[in-house]
Amino acid sequence: MSTFGQHFRVTTYGESHCLSVGAIIDGCPPGMALTEADIQPQMTRRRPGQSAITTPRNEKDKVEIQSGTEFGITLGSPIGIRVMNENQRPKDYGNKTMDMYPRPSHADWTYLEKYGVKSSSGGGRSSARETIGRVAAGAIAEKYLREAFGIEIVAFTASVGNEFLFPPSPTHPTASTNPEYLKMIDSIDRKTVDSFLPVRCPHEESNRRMEKLIGEYKDREDSIGGTVTCVIRNCPTGLGEPCFDKLEAKLAHAMLSIPATKGFEIGSGFGGAQVPGSIHNDAFIKAPAIPAGEDGSSNYPRPRLTTKTNNSGGIQGGITNGAPIYFNVAFKPPATIGQAQATATYDEGEGVLEAKGRHDPCVVPRAVPIVETMAALVIMDAVLAQQARVGARSLLPAREGVVPVRK
Repeated sequence: MSTFGQHFRVTTYGESHCLSVGAIIDGCPPGMALTEADIQPQMTRRRPGQSAITTPRNEKDKVEIQSGTEFGITLGSPIGIRVMNENQRPKDYGNKTMDMYPRPSHADWTYLEKYGVKSSSGGGRSSARETIGRVAAGAIAEKYLREAFGIEIVAFTASVGNEFLFPPSPTHPTASTNPEYLKMIDSIDRKTVDSFLPVRCPHEESNRRMEKLIGEYKDREDSIGGTVTCVIRNCPTGLGEPCFDKLEAKLAHAMLSIPATKGFEIGSGFGGAQVPGSIHNDAFIKAPAIPAGEDGSSNYPRPRLTTKTNNSGGIQGGITNGAPIYFNVAFKPPATIGQAQATATYDEGEGVLEAKGRHDPCVVPRAVPIVETMAALVIMDAVLAQQARVGARSLLPAREGVVPVRK
């Protein structure tokens, strides 16, 4: 469906080439300062036309708040967000050849089978243009999480094709076993990531290799995939709803709902399956103070404990443990390419498709803010669920053997 979340509910709308795209956000706490300026930075990071290695579609993606605020303050009522499609060109898809074929690995065929009708241009709801509503909603959630808890969410490009930020080696078969990777998880910030445009891989040599590789695929009208790493720091303990809504399960749900995703791993991931428990187990230590926020405040709630190592990726038993949460998301190569491909027609014939339109040769650099904002939606929903539980428990009289609520 088109709605995500239970407490912080986001419903997105719009197709790739319709008049506008956007979202309705229900459940945002009242009393928070919010204007378009709080949302626009993430929209700008996501928008097309950023560089020579992205789609040339020229969209400003200027966000408009339609409801839910007054004088720049949230009212607690649904927030309506709209972005106009200014550079829509559905006629790019209105040629006889494109109408005859379902694009290989695209959703043209599956949408037609499910609904009996499909958008004729740009993939409709299966287009990455749908993610605009998610990014706007996630930017709102992220602001609340930052102001209330000092939470930081940062994603970056970890690989493109066979070019890796941290290449596998006999000593470190996966990035999660590499101490340099874990050091980056603890310190990376969004400003640093964006200083490595257009790929957003925070390492000069790796960034250059990845940009060159994407350019090569673009020149031959092909495409390539890659991975995004995301870290969530200063997350409160106790988030997550066992057994079926464990936090890593909700994160996986969110990430795999992003167009073109094909894989998710958290913490040590598959690399953790290669080491014994005596190495993989995370010992507990006293947690350090959370750094002061933008306003200089250091009154954010601090977990009492964290872990010395972090193979668990900040989550144990489906519940946050105070350590940074980190995970990887795999994106397949974009399905629409300009090369001729032998494939079947809708009426079961055979032929050759040379797809037209404006498309990214690699979605990974533009997926970075999408991953961040989807992570914010998951944490926001979990925070509201846990705050309701803590608030309800705090009204009860003290009981022997029950840990008192820390206000």
